[in-house]
Amino acid sequence: MFLNVFQKQDIEKVQEEITTVINPTKIITDLEKKLMFSETFENRVALADAYLKAKMFDEAEGHYRTSLQGTFENDYYVNTQLLETLYFSSQFEKVLSHVGSIKDSPKFKKSRASFLYALALEKTGDIALAEEYLIKFDAPYSRYQERLELAKFYIRIDSIDKARALLKEIEEESVGMSKTSYKQNKILIKKAKDLLESGLGN
Repeated sequence: MFLNVFQKQDIEKVQEEITTVINPTKIITDLEKKLMFSETFENRVALADAYLKAKMFDEAEGHYRTSLQGTFENDYYVNTQLLETLYFSSQFEKVLSHVGSIKDSPKFKKSRASFLYALALEKTGDIALAEEYLIKFDAPYSRYQERLELAKFYIRIDSIDKARALLKEIEEESVGMSKTSYKQNKILIKKAKDLLESGLGN
């Protein structure tokens, strides 16, 4: 009897997870209903996060901005999520104007928000400052996503020697990696090697 109940609960959980993956709007619908029932800060942010994940940027932005009122005006998490929403909806100038709300936080350094801010700086033409922020992510045996983007940044601004040097560093680091670390980063390492083989490494 207990086993049957346990198996039924397991099956229901798996079915629910599959439904969420196949139909991502289900979780949004559920969160919308939850917010209608109880308009709390947590419920609104959860809905905004779901909108952002679904690339429904206008809806996400609206709910994040509504959340940033009163005592929650300086909430670090929501401000970073709003910055991400602005970046991925190509509102790069708004990214620059919004970053002031989180820029002085110790959490901002080497954060995803800082990385997106750097890319927004490039998009708006401030190449020198963009490089200044991107370089902060250049540390051996770590931050491969950001370092690969830094290499691409160098390519975009025709600093080919810098791009080549960074990509070679990543390639050399991969040789001495543990199996676990290599497995975690193999896709990014392959992309770095592919860039080198495209002509940058010769």
